[in-house]
Amino acid sequence: MLQITPRKLAELKPDPQILDRAEVAARADLAALQRERLAWTLRHAYENVPHYRAAFDAAGVHPSDFRDLPDLARFPFTSKADLRDNYPFGLFAVPRERVARLHASSGTTGKPTVVGYTKADLDVWAEAVARSIRAAGGRPGMSVHIAYGYGLFTGGLGAHYGAERLGCTVIPVSGGMTERQVQLIQDFKPDIIMVTPSYMLAILDEFRKQGLDPRASSLKIGIFGAEPWTNAMRQEIEEAFDLHAVDIYGLSEVMGPGVASECVETKDGLHIWEDHFYPEVIDPATGAVLPDGERGELVFTSLTKEAMPVIRYRTRDLTRLLPGTARSMRRMEKVTGRSDDMMIVRGVNVFPSQIEEAILKVPALSAHYQIVLTREARLDAMTVTVEIRPDADAPEVREAAGGRLAHLIKDTIGVTASVAVLDPEAIERSLGKAKRVIDRRPKD
Repeated sequence: MLQITPRKLAELKPDPQILDRAEVAARADLAALQRERLAWTLRHAYENVPHYRAAFDAAGVHPSDFRDLPDLARFPFTSKADLRDNYPFGLFAVPRERVARLHASSGTTGKPTVVGYTKADLDVWAEAVARSIRAAGGRPGMSVHIAYGYGLFTGGLGAHYGAERLGCTVIPVSGGMTERQVQLIQDFKPDIIMVTPSYMLAILDEFRKQGLDPRASSLKIGIFGAEPWTNAMRQEIEEAFDLHAVDIYGLSEVMGPGVASECVETKDGLHIWEDHFYPEVIDPATGAVLPDGERGELVFTSLTKEAMPVIRYRTRDLTRLLPGTARSMRRMEKVTGRSDDMMIVRGVNVFPSQIEEAILKVPALSAHYQIVLTREARLDAMTVTVEIRPDADAPEVREAAGGRLAHLIKDTIGVTASVAVLDPEAIERSLGKAKRVIDRRPKD
């Protein structure tokens, strides 16, 4: 693990006295709570959401069939297509006048997925995010610079209300205007930044562009989410800023950020707040539930949501469930890929995270990249476009770095890739989730 300066490390020592009782509950007590809340959720969904009543009836199951946790596997999955088919409010389980807020995620088919929250749901969400910030090392009185986008996206407001609930000072910067982001970090001296990891790299570039030392900034903690990122990128950010980089997980369909979070004292996977969200891992092809420890697709059932309960929602995120360490709740291994962002290139399964890991092994290359897929003479072709670091910009260095990356990709992943080493800042910067894959192959 990266060695952080003694000053910053001492400031982030864990304090078990401030944890919620649920975070350290005995597994038997947690299972009893989950059984009670799952039974309520299944009844609530069946009685109030026509989609779930029809889906349960078609599968031949009834909420009364649920008696213990393994019985959940008998109930049907929910997919993103179900949310779009019921656009905008078809999955709501309460009258519209009880819905206190709406959020939505962008949709590739023109229809976003819409989610709603009652006041009680918003309270649970704020508590879950506050718990996540505290797990990352945040404490009341710290300042939090929020560079997630505000609006229908759940990131900005989810982080905002969670930080306020913890008792932090919130700096609601939102995304964009990178030069101003750096200026405010310099002037307001926040302790924590919450942002996507890819945009944190853009902020890092701006620090260096302005001739500022990022390690001298006030930032002690970075809480990064909304997109997969690797441990290699964690090390890159920690070394650059001399801070703790901690992962937070969530998705709007289940709640938003704060479904799970890493603990700063271990950084060994994200503890799922299992008193509100019940996890399963399934085989993506068959739907069979896998034992803890086996890698597959993550599935969530909400336990306390009133406005829009979700039953066995297929996240498409690939991970595995592990025993708790810093908390008694189970961990999910860091998500580094999705079942729906997997590329098949000449018969080989390739994930963007694998390309990212290879890039970060070449010191002369920056962490900004895109993967372009084309088809030439009926064969798939993959080109990785990446940037040279400003301090390594020489023709011979570019050539060597490109060759090294192509060799690593071939050696570790098993596919041949062309590598285009571009000028610094040539790849468009993302203000939110980075677009890593551009697929130009014919769809027929």
